[in-house]
Amino acid sequence: MDIEAGSGSAPHVPETGRPVPEAGAQLVERWRSEGGELVELLARVHEQAGGIAAFRLGRTPTVLVTDPQAVQHVLALHPDRYVKRSHRARLLIGDGVLAATGAAWKQQRRLLQSQFTGTGMRRYEQRITEAARTTAGRWCRYARTGQTVDVGQEMRRFALDAIWRTLTGHPLDDGTERELAAVAAVAAALPTLPADVTDAPAAVAADLARIDAVARHAIDAARSGAAGPDGPGLLNVLTDAAAERPEYTDRLIRDELVTLLVAGHETTATTLTWLYLLLDQYPAAREQALATGGEGSAQRRHAIQALVHETLRLYPSAWILPRHATEEDTLAGYAVEAGTDILVCPYLTHRDPALWPDPESFDPRRFTTSDGRPTHPGAYFPFGMGPRACLGLQFALRESTILLEHLLPLHVPAFHSTPTKAVYGITVRPDGTAHASLETSRV
Repeated sequence: MDIEAGSGSAPHVPETGRPVPEAGAQLVERWRSEGGELVELLARVHEQAGGIAAFRLGRTPTVLVTDPQAVQHVLALHPDRYVKRSHRARLLIGDGVLAATGAAWKQQRRLLQSQFTGTGMRRYEQRITEAARTTAGRWCRYARTGQTVDVGQEMRRFALDAIWRTLTGHPLDDGTERELAAVAAVAAALPTLPADVTDAPAAVAADLARIDAVARHAIDAARSGAAGPDGPGLLNVLTDAAAERPEYTDRLIRDELVTLLVAGHETTATTLTWLYLLLDQYPAAREQALATGGEGSAQRRHAIQALVHETLRLYPSAWILPRHATEEDTLAGYAVEAGTDILVCPYLTHRDPALWPDPESFDPRRFTTSDGRPTHPGAYFPFGMGPRACLGLQFALRESTILLEHLLPLHVPAFHSTPTKAVYGITVRPDGTAHASLETSRV
């Protein structure tokens, strides 16, 4: 059912709600004086005023939403009232499906959605498996030679290989990998740039040019009909669409390609890096997963998926989801004015002790037992929810699970040092490198 604005439904008349509890202005001022992360301010607002809480960063009122019922209301039930106005990565992804709005977004999402269903995923599963086997072979060589590895870089290399094979039908080669390092460089720089920047500043112009060159080469190859060794890829879906849909210009195809590259590897690589760092702190979780079922069994796969889900609970792919209220509304009994900025925060919802007992601990059993997690859908949404939930949710879970099925039984990283902080940008990523030696598994 189409639940976007303009669907022809009757005008919404909000009920009379009570004022949203507001965090004191001194809380915001103290945060400004300390120069803290936004997540620190939001945590204080949540603690002081609750799961639906108002505060002001400027002239526009802002409401923080962490309550599961309110999360579902905003993201899933009424996305026409709470809209996505832009995307923080627009400078990088242009008008790709993550940043698109309105009718353009509907058309772009409809084209791509079929590629990420169960049937669509089966087309690409073998490519993901080949990327995982390549990584496993590389780890075996590292273990034999005693070579130190950067686990974060290894996870990015795998995830980039998996999405590149999916997009183009080609395995990732060293040259392409070097050029696409520019994607991570631009993504890391974005939080330091003005929110409304549209022209590439000098700091990222060269990296954007490198990305554009890789995209042009891949698009030209797809159009030429020269399929990769794995056959046509997802990029061919976009170039084929251009033959019938004039809106699919070279620029839009480039934007969709880069969007899929960013969404298809950066978030997965970050999740897998966090997972290995967490397993270093909680080694029993790995042992329990590998003791469940046999190799290739559904039981073991479910146990490994629980490792991924618990990592995503602590470090969701989208840690904050900005929305804008286009009209007055009543949100879980509270009055929200038109023009209010809404910040839905999975990171805080997932760490709410009222929802998740001992929330700071890594406990995958939350996702393997019937009573291990809250039942409300708004209590766990690492990829968002509703019509704008991440298209690649199943892809990300599948590639993470496949890689871990290959790596976990063989090697255990012995970290030389580990990052001590997180960076809250487009994703929540470890602040620093994670160098390790690979030890042969005894489990």
